[in-house]
Amino acid sequence: MHTTVRRYTMGAGSAAELAKKVEEGFVPLIKDIDGFAGYYVIDGGNNVVVSISVFEEEAQAEESNTVAAGWVPEALAEFEPTAAEVTQGEVLVSVSA
Repeated sequence: MHTTVRRYTMGAGSAAELAKKVEEGFVPLIKDIDGFAGYYVIDGGNNVVVSISVFEEEAQAEESNTVAAGWVPEALAEFEPTAAEVTQGEVLVSVSA
């Protein structure tokens, strides 16, 4: 499994408003990528929003980064997000309930 963590700081708007736009616009795009295993958005407080994408293979995680880089600047412009701080790598430990 491969995971990407993208961290943004918003200059305007609320995390709840941003999450709604992401759910309606970005989630359908990312779910269509082969190997999709999960996607999460976290309100980090202080105008920080973090997304976590999980895929079976590294190339699929990289594709999600490309899709996000193309979608976020235009679709979320009203939130004035900073460029994403991206961390991507192989999952070393995974525990589920």
